[in-house]
Amino acid sequence: MSKLMKRAGVPGDQGLVLSVTPETAGWKYVGFKVHQLQAGESLAALTEHNEVCLVLLSGRATVATEQVIFAGIGERMSVFDGIPPYSVYVPAGDRYEVQALTELELAVCLAPAKGQLEARLITPSDTGTEERGSGSMSRRVVNILPEQSEAESLLVVEVHTRGGNWSSYPPHKHDQDNLPEESYLEETYYHRVNPPQGFVIQRVYNDSGTLDETLAVYDRSVVLVPEGYHPVSAPPGYDSYYLNVMAGPVRTWVFRNDPQHEWLFPARKS
Repeated sequence: MSKLMKRAGVPGDQGLVLSVTPETAGWKYVGFKVHQLQAGESLAALTEHNEVCLVLLSGRATVATEQVIFAGIGERMSVFDGIPPYSVYVPAGDRYEVQALTELELAVCLAPAKGQLEARLITPSDTGTEERGSGSMSRRVVNILPEQSEAESLLVVEVHTRGGNWSSYPPHKHDQDNLPEESYLEETYYHRVNPPQGFVIQRVYNDSGTLDETLAVYDRSVVLVPEGYHPVSAPPGYDSYYLNVMAGPVRTWVFRNDPQHEWLFPARKS
């Protein structure tokens, strides 16, 4: 298996099925975990030097930090229900505890921070949903923790792509700390596929050709994007969902399209 991809395993301690740390990824900013809990199970952790965005991918839970409790949150039972998620922002220097009220799939998104903000609930109505692209390049984007929302490092979005369509397309990249032309952002893609026996295709490649991998990505897999362009294709009959987590030295998303393909979509929406 490619070093850029990792599949979820069986639930371990506190339901952990998938973990990416800066150390295992070989980068500096983004951490990502997925927990699968049964009703009545729980997990707890210190945020330490990271801010955390807890995304309830599916299921209901009560989430507590040191200062506040968000009881009985969550609405969708599948990422393919067509509604945005509930999420909780937890600052650095805090802790969180999650009690599953139903079967729960929880994403834990992490990036370095100083603890300058307060914990808060992000409801579906707090997110912004937009349609991007057209024709076979169309997809629906849910902005969970976008640049316009308060955070120190994290950017978190989810993308829904119908079978037969492409997303993160035309191919774009954000691997240069060269503002205002481009920002450096590490990124993870957590993929779900419907029906789950399917797959999607993701290519990760750079201008020099030193990185060029085309991956068959299965349900409950994470793809690491340390650099380069990273388009996704959903085969006919299989709908794609992915959760994107990005972070870098500056919290801004300024990307550059692959100049060979930019003619496909000059509006620069990816």
